[in-house]
Amino acid sequence: MALARRTRRVLIAVAAVVVLVVAALGFAGNFLVDFALNPHAENSMANTMRAGNVDGLDYAEAPKLDAEYAEEAAAWFDAQKVSVAHQAEDGTVLLGWELPGAEEGTYADGHTWAVVCHGYIGEPADMAKYAYHFSQLGMKVVAPAARAHERNVDTGLIQMGWQDAHDLLGWIDDIVERDPDARIMLFGVSMGGAEVMMASGLDGLSENVRLIVEDCGYTSVWDEFSLQLDNVFGLPSFPILNVADAACLMRAGYTFEGASAVESLRQARVPMLFIHGNADEFVPFSMLDECYDACASEVKEKLVVESAGHGLSASTNPDLYWSTVDAFLERNLG
Repeated sequence: MALARRTRRVLIAVAAVVVLVVAALGFAGNFLVDFALNPHAENSMANTMRAGNVDGLDYAEAPKLDAEYAEEAAAWFDAQKVSVAHQAEDGTVLLGWELPGAEEGTYADGHTWAVVCHGYIGEPADMAKYAYHFSQLGMKVVAPAARAHERNVDTGLIQMGWQDAHDLLGWIDDIVERDPDARIMLFGVSMGGAEVMMASGLDGLSENVRLIVEDCGYTSVWDEFSLQLDNVFGLPSFPILNVADAACLMRAGYTFEGASAVESLRQARVPMLFIHGNADEFVPFSMLDECYDACASEVKEKLVVESAGHGLSASTNPDLYWSTVDAFLERNLG
């Protein structure tokens, strides 16, 4: 009898510990989802990044050789932007900006479009210098705001490019509905780079999309979060990221592993240009080759920008950057 009572106490104690561990992991997983994906969270990755407490975001010290051009582009973006909206398949109304193409330029035919996609915790205005460049070539420009960003801040949790890639198909279809002869390029930086890569292999990508250019996009959300979990908290992926992955599925509708640019690229068919700075530590430079090698497109190229940090390739060597992009456009857009 005494042995049975002791056994029962041990089992109760073990069960209590298991419950506490599960509860602690559940709390940690949900905390990580809020920290990384909730745009309204007080304790967030966004605030940590803005405070300069994340490795690999050395924007202040990095040289910006295109600073004057970027300032001119920002003023142009603010003066020329016109609000546009897209109703996604789930009924969510998403907002973005449309900008005109120059009346003269290589692609001033009225049917050439650039869709530019911004990065994590960013906004379309961050893409001003890219939009300005394409506009000066004569392209019309659409700059969607990702879910949970800018004017779409109240559309749920940040999607890290995954649902945004599906939304991107809708933005493209809106263009084609207005302009059946549209020739469209997709362009994205960082999370926007991951977004256009994720879109590259989706069923339903319009044939009007003629090429894709991605700059410093990540291989998958799992890979990027695993890196940042170590950078910010000094923690290994297991088991917290696994629990957060399940929480993300329940709360945001996708998994970190499922949100994979690499897997989408295996189905890609359009010409693609991959760009990455070899000094990038936030989205590691090694991800460039992982994405490039996974891409199934017959036409694919890559550009390595020496000494460029995350999202700084165009600022570090603007002549090389834009001559490479423009040459790729000429070869594949016509």
